[in-house]
Amino acid sequence: MDTTNIVAKTAILLAEQLQASAIVVSGNIQLDGVFTDIPIYYAAKKPRSIIDHLISSGGEKENQAKKISDQIIQEAAGKVESVEYAAAIEHMLEELKEGIIVGIVETKNSASIIVNNLEESQLVKAIRECEERVLPEVMQSVLIISLDIATRGREGKQIGTAFIIGDVDEVMKRSHQMILNPYAGHKDEDRNLSNNQNWESVKEFAQLDGVFVISEKGIINAAGRYLDVDAKDLNIQKGLGGRHVSAAAITRDTVAIAVVVSESGGVVRIYKDGKKFFSLNP
Repeated sequence: MDTTNIVAKTAILLAEQLQASAIVVSGNIQLDGVFTDIPIYYAAKKPRSIIDHLISSGGEKENQAKKISDQIIQEAAGKVESVEYAAAIEHMLEELKEGIIVGIVETKNSASIIVNNLEESQLVKAIRECEERVLPEVMQSVLIISLDIATRGREGKQIGTAFIIGDVDEVMKRSHQMILNPYAGHKDEDRNLSNNQNWESVKEFAQLDGVFVISEKGIINAAGRYLDVDAKDLNIQKGLGGRHVSAAAITRDTVAIAVVVSESGGVVRIYKDGKKFFSLNP
């Protein structure tokens, strides 16, 4: 009996009954021969090393049983997270506006179905909260650019960068140029993130040291900017570099929002009011 195929068909039937906005598949599930008018998205499979050493040799039977149970929980939690991430990112990309998302989750030893309401998604709520300070299309543009840099890098290598959005006057007062500002003297239309034709230059300048300073309306004021901030008493995850620390600090001292792309790992972290607000692992 092809259990996974039965689960997939059941999930599609459920999605149609719920009038779901989309179906998100996490794992190596193939939907060959299954047809639906509901859009289907695939969340990339990401191996989790914590599962690789599930059962150690010589353990007692009850310990093995507990480890098997823990494995299912850990695998499912990771896959459910990937479904929620995929749904939130597609919402951010304006592919999914609202509604129910049905997830088909496949792990090493099991398959399951989850139902996710975009209106209740913590990631979606966080994105919308950022949009109270920054125009939605600006936040969307910065996140799209950041995810592209995080996943593809530039010229074949991983790079890190940071975007400081909003409260431009205060951010400019608390920073200085590390290099000549490549955006100085250019027309607004050539510095506006709402125009996706300007995105390629942003990704090119992301290789420079320093940060981008962007207005809440999406005008890039500067690139290659160094933040003059005091990171004292800042509570930030250990092991992150100066880019993350200074970005978090500037959001503590101003009402700006910071979006930081990690050079190692490609995680996109968003800081607000001096704290990590949420993160995206593409």
